[in-house]
Amino acid sequence: MAALFPLRLAHRGDWRRAPENTIAACLAALAVPACDGLEFDVQWAADGVPVVVHDETLDRVQGRPERVDALTAAELGKLGVPTLVDLLAAVGRRPFLDVELKGDQGPAVVEVLAGARGPALHRAVVSSFEPSTLEGVARLAPTWPRWLNSATLDAATIADALALGCRGVAVQWRALDRGSVGRARAAGLEVASFTVRRRATFERLARLGVVAVCVEAAALDG
Repeated sequence: MAALFPLRLAHRGDWRRAPENTIAACLAALAVPACDGLEFDVQWAADGVPVVVHDETLDRVQGRPERVDALTAAELGKLGVPTLVDLLAAVGRRPFLDVELKGDQGPAVVEVLAGARGPALHRAVVSSFEPSTLEGVARLAPTWPRWLNSATLDAATIADALALGCRGVAVQWRALDRGSVGRARAAGLEVASFTVRRRATFERLARLGVVAVCVEAAALDG
């Protein structure tokens, strides 16, 4: 990924305007001039349909006690949780996407992403904290770019990302400094970061040479 400045990716959309990970929140984020794209989370509904939601339950955002995997995509849709198909159709092909997968979702999510962004996964990356999830994507789509998400950027994280065949790592911003970013880049990995709210933090990460920053609030506005 080549960019003069880090890509500014809205964390679960713009939750100031609409509930996180909804189509409304994502469209609101993309209306911000400084926004280059989106970061959002994907899980399974009970009927095997990929849906866009972060938590395992609906309690925090939707105010409901149910587990996401206990409801069908249609039932979740009535509560404001979009399918991956619908979200991708709504945002189009222009914005860059960081699609964070929760759990090993098999071929369904790969098929949906390929349908929206093509077999080469145009302007998108798949990320996860779970190595097994990234391995599953690699088996189905070996050329797709993948990021290993991590709270740290130490030698073990770099080794794990390389062993998984990842293009890069996405790391909690407090763990990044010139030394850690330099070691990752020397190993051939691009470095992204999450989740930043302050413009000053975004600017510091830009000076370190990260390729993308997951942002909220003031940092989204540029």
